[in-house]
Amino acid sequence: MSYQTTDLSRLWEAYKKNGDQKARDSLIMEYAPLIKYVAGRLAIGLPANVEFDDLVSFGVFGLLDALEKYDLDRGIKFETYALARIRGAILDGLRSMDWVPRSVRKKARELEQTIQVVDSRLGRPATDAEIAEAMGITLEEYFKYLQEVACTTLTSLDEIWLDENKDYDRMSLVDALEDEQSPDPVKIAEYNDFRDRLAKAIDELSERERTVISLYYFEGLTLKEIGAVLEVTEARVSQIHTKAISRLRSKLK
Repeated sequence: MSYQTTDLSRLWEAYKKNGDQKARDSLIMEYAPLIKYVAGRLAIGLPANVEFDDLVSFGVFGLLDALEKYDLDRGIKFETYALARIRGAILDGLRSMDWVPRSVRKKARELEQTIQVVDSRLGRPATDAEIAEAMGITLEEYFKYLQEVACTTLTSLDEIWLDENKDYDRMSLVDALEDEQSPDPVKIAEYNDFRDRLAKAIDELSERERTVISLYYFEGLTLKEIGAVLEVTEARVSQIHTKAISRLRSKLK
């Protein structure tokens, strides 16, 4: 059952102000489709041993967490807040499974380091051919390499760089918005600095990489849909995404 805006407002009021559990249950049912949406997007490129139902199970905890912590007075759409929480819960679940082999993580680090070195040497984003040459492999082997490490880049932009700083652990960009009732100038300054550095790093990507990042993270398109826009295969979009995230990681470390 899908509620009208006014009905949803009443449910939120009943749950947040009166602790009405029936209202909470109704809200869970209303927003449950968000879990499958996020799980479906993250499932792309995951190994076969990762079950879709496991992703959904992890996502349920994210939705419940979002319902509990959502602040009606912050002026943020619940869907926006919940998507970040659900995604974070699924990623936490995946990490707990230790589903990425060490050999693949090692390859991902090697790719990031190579991109950083070649980009710095050239003073611009290196092409696929230039990165492959620096790695001492053929272009075909390089594309296979990208496919193999693609699963290590299935994370949100905000979570990649902030989890190294304990003060921002598990924080999404939504969480970084100012709370006017509890202003913290230091955290606001730190967030603004991070946002500026991330924006600069994205600007330094190649045009195609910027397009993929924008369409995937900000427009909500799937890799298949992005492939249709760019007139390339879904596998090629996955490769471009992997290279872009690796390049961003190397720039922001």
